Amino acid sequence: MRRQTRTVLLGVFAAAALSALAAGVWMTVAPTVALTAEEDTLPTPPEPPRLADGPDFDRCLTLLREDPEGARRFADAWDLLGGGEGARQCQALSLIALGEPALAAQRLEALASRSRAGNPARAAVYAQATQAWLMAGDANRAVGSATLALTLMPDDAEALTDRALALGITGRFREAIEDLDRALSLTPDRAEALVFRAAAYRQTDRVDFAMRDVTRALAIEPENAEALLERGILRQLRGDPGGAREDWERAIRLSPNSATADLAAQNLALNEAGPLRR
Repeated sequence: MRRQTRTVLLGVFAAAALSALAAGVWMTVAPTVALTAEEDTLPTPPEPPRLADGPDFDRCLTLLREDPEGARRFADAWDLLGGGEGARQCQALSLIALGEPALAAQRLEALASRSRAGNPARAAVYAQATQAWLMAGDANRAVGSATLALTLMPDDAEALTDRALALGITGRFREAIEDLDRALSLTPDRAEALVFRAAAYRQTDRVDFAMRDVTRALAIEPENAEALLERGILRQLRGDPGGAREDWERAIRLSPNSATADLAAQNLALNEAGPLRR
């Protein structure tokens, strides 16, 4: 699903930082994130718009979450029986679950480009390709897929947020801010977009703007671990190591065994080490 996928990837851009206090800077890191069906991170279409509907498509989506290899076999058989675009979409999504997101992204792009479905459904498939490229570690291709989605649906706040994430991973923070400005004008209470924009503001040395956004995000979602991680970074930058430690510890409690928790723990370790050991 789109939100869960971005939440897992959030540490790559919005809330991933380590302290290098001796140099007076904060460095962004990009950890490798393992994405599995068990984490519920597949960009599956739980509701319309879809390229197909009916019991076969619903069956395939259920198998994607429970038995990815079974979903692939089902989709292959369905395709041979004339399953059309629905079968091919499910085939591509099964490849993501089976650890081949780059191949899945290529197939999703090709499917969206050739489909005779309406713009919303085709844009949704390009959005799935965007997330598959991000899972494959190819943010530049993700930007391209998201741009194709936005060509079809210019006011899609989800696609704008997806593209902003991809732009941020490639270091194009000002462009990311432009997309997030647009997304937030459409959906002002989108906490994840606020956290993304806070990180982008931090990367462009606008710490006050960043703190404003992360404060807003936490007012909307007080237990947003990624927002707490980002606020901890901002508090450290403002000379408040105690506040930073409090935020990072809470982020770990709220989201244990996650990339967010790992980054918070690294920040805590560096914070405790002191300047001479950094």
